[in-house]
Amino acid sequence: MVGSMNRYEVLANAMAAEIRSGSIAVGSRMPSLRQIIAQHGVSQSTVFRAYCLLEEWGLVRAQERSGYYVAPGANVTAARAPHVAALAESSKVDISDLVFSVLDAAKTPGIVPLGSAFPSPHLFPLPRLAKSLAQASRLISPWSTVVDLPPGNEHLRRQIAMRYMGMGLSQPMEEIVITNGALEALNLCLMAVTRPGDVVAVESPGFYAALQAIERLDLRAVEIPVDPVTGLDLDALADALKKHPIRACWFMTNFQNPTGVTLSLEKKKALVELLAQHEVPLIEDDVYGELHFQPEYPVPALAFDKQGLVMHCSSFSKTLAPGYRIGWTSAGRFTDKVQRLKLMTTLSASIPVQAGLADYLQHGGYDRHLRKLRAALNQQLSEMDSAIGRWLPHGTRRTHPSGGYFLWLEFPEAIDAMELHRLAIEQGISPAPGPIFSATHAFEHYVRLNFGHPWSSKIDDAIRVLGDLLGRPSVRAK
Repeated sequence: MVGSMNRYEVLANAMAAEIRSGSIAVGSRMPSLRQIIAQHGVSQSTVFRAYCLLEEWGLVRAQERSGYYVAPGANVTAARAPHVAALAESSKVDISDLVFSVLDAAKTPGIVPLGSAFPSPHLFPLPRLAKSLAQASRLISPWSTVVDLPPGNEHLRRQIAMRYMGMGLSQPMEEIVITNGALEALNLCLMAVTRPGDVVAVESPGFYAALQAIERLDLRAVEIPVDPVTGLDLDALADALKKHPIRACWFMTNFQNPTGVTLSLEKKKALVELLAQHEVPLIEDDVYGELHFQPEYPVPALAFDKQGLVMHCSSFSKTLAPGYRIGWTSAGRFTDKVQRLKLMTTLSASIPVQAGLADYLQHGGYDRHLRKLRAALNQQLSEMDSAIGRWLPHGTRRTHPSGGYFLWLEFPEAIDAMELHRLAIEQGISPAPGPIFSATHAFEHYVRLNFGHPWSSKIDDAIRVLGDLLGRPSVRAK
């Protein structure tokens, strides 16, 4: 295994082992680039890339003009990939009742939203957004009710195309279709390339709304394992493509929900090339890409698409305006079909809201807001790391995301996540239990936690209560 690694990966793994073992304490300053060059006889580029990898794993944090420091929670063991068969059979999906029961329980007023799918609305510039919405509404043309039908408001699509350009991607405005949030974009893309009875590859663990969409459209699912450190298992996907007549894949390549893992550039490229060989479309769910903690946006798999097979979907719901319900897809060769499906289903996203968001993107300081939002989320991750180290029992494993706002926790196998959820709800806390992220209700001893809310003593106390609940006999009933 080591022989197949690059030199910087070998170095990063060696340093990671020292950090996770506790040999280097949390908060300690890591050796300087010069020290490591002298000690290991490697180049400055090798050391720099190794530290970048450690940052991606959530083990170190860079401090400007000071160096690298061991991140809070870095000695909490990383979550392992669950033991999942390399290739699952395709199956009917029956997940909605379980998901709805969990989501309904989390609606109780005053509940600590550890299981929420959204960051706190207090992190968003809602007054400035309202100003743009009011301004755009005053200037809106009566003809916009016709002109802004799918593919959507031209000014907004142009602003989105410019953001793609900022990622180094040239996406034609004509391929962008505005939708009611990313979830509609994802559903429309799925409808465009499948028929009832078709097989769709999804992640395991994966986004429960993907499973619900497959269930609703009477499709079948093949679950492809996701490793919490390296991401999607491409070997398992290759085997599945040989065994099953897969018609589409629905994957998250950046800050995957629930694990938070991001595929490397090499794996994104290999994924696109593998699917191109089989002429299988990729529905790329990239709603968290803007929430990166590194300097640059982790480019999506779309960047490697040469055949128009990648349908890239995103929205402003996780970064700017959850209640506005504006998303989009850049749908490649399937644009016309997606546009027609949009017309046949919900006709159009809100015309005033489209205009208001377009105004904000041009004049409101979106990038300035995103920098503040990323910094806040990164700080909240540090606070959550510290609380997990203080309150959750030894043996708890967790992921190390470099963006987004989810942590994926693995407890000892004896733990029943559904019972933990039930007891936590009684205490006013809502963790998201692992079984809702699998078509087969797997991940029975995992939970997803949301760190997207400003840290408070209430949240810290909620983590303490979870730690107490994990010691109850009924939670350890297995």
